[in-house]
Amino acid sequence: MKLIRLISRYIVGAVFVLSGFTKGVDPLGTIFQFEDYMIAYGMPWALPLALPATVILCTLEFTIGVALLLNVKMKITRWALLVIMVFFTILTFLDAVYNLVTDCGCFGEAIILTNWQTFYKNVVLMVFVLIIFFTHKYSFSIFSRKAQNIMAIITMLVFSAFTVYSYNRLPIVDFLDWDIGQDLTPENPGKPLTYLIYKNKLTGETTKMLSGDLPWQDSVWMSQWEFSDMEIDNTQVKKSHGLKIEDSTGMDLTSFYIGNPGYQFILVAYDLEKANEKGMEKMVRFCDEAIHYNISFILLTASLPEEAENFREQNKASFEIFYADDIILKMMVRSNPGLMLLHNGVIIDKWHFHDFPEFDVISKQLNTD
Repeated sequence: MKLIRLISRYIVGAVFVLSGFTKGVDPLGTIFQFEDYMIAYGMPWALPLALPATVILCTLEFTIGVALLLNVKMKITRWALLVIMVFFTILTFLDAVYNLVTDCGCFGEAIILTNWQTFYKNVVLMVFVLIIFFTHKYSFSIFSRKAQNIMAIITMLVFSAFTVYSYNRLPIVDFLDWDIGQDLTPENPGKPLTYLIYKNKLTGETTKMLSGDLPWQDSVWMSQWEFSDMEIDNTQVKKSHGLKIEDSTGMDLTSFYIGNPGYQFILVAYDLEKANEKGMEKMVRFCDEAIHYNISFILLTASLPEEAENFREQNKASFEIFYADDIILKMMVRSNPGLMLLHNGVIIDKWHFHDFPEFDVISKQLNTD
């Protein structure tokens, strides 16, 4: 029983540490998930609570995971673990049945699961959680009570501070397809592989082969085997970035700006009304300098054209404003506003509005490159 409990602690602890970290490293993405849940369950009044709820949840999950791995504070940990698992198992069951939220975000953007996969994962975890809960008498920590308290407090303080820091900066680990170095216009995006499955007419044996390897000229083989099924493998295909840049008339300008062979600055502000004012003011000046050096600079937003034009007039902005889907914009840069630099379709760098650079610094780097 001690061995079973030990294995259960390690499994659940590792999952909770991973879950807390992947959400805490990208808290803005977790906030978006919270907002989706609040809207789906008819709780728009709770939207302002998304940030504190994110910090609390990420810290709680990570702390529970560490406590399980180190076997500390188990009297409190086992109850906290049971309550949180019962709650999320019920929640994910409702998601799976009614599909109110398409992605629970259990592991942030690092691991994407369907609603049913998430529910089944929680059901399996519940088995280990119940083992941990009902075998508490076998729990003996090598740490003193004082040491356990210190470890728990330090873990909570450090990870909550890490989550808040990550909220005010870009993620130190970017699990999205918009990370630095990503080529948005690859020369060879790859092709899907088609596999044919044939069944032997006499033995019932099945074999799988690439469509190009089918021995269709072998009349004996073809007479002994019959087509059964087909599989498509898209793992070799580079996923499209999904961005579509449009002007106010709906004209598609994506390839013009994403495929710009020169340097291309893209200022991303999915919501102009909520965009950081100081950051936007700095980017207005930044744009004037970029244009002076003939470097392309545009603003992408999901706000209405009327709002965009009002913004341009009030700030006397000289950059062109175009429009894109807000979900894609939130994925491009976890900041509102955020700045992205492309060169020949490759993401060179990205900045949170707290870290917006001065143009003279960037221009020196570009000239050096």
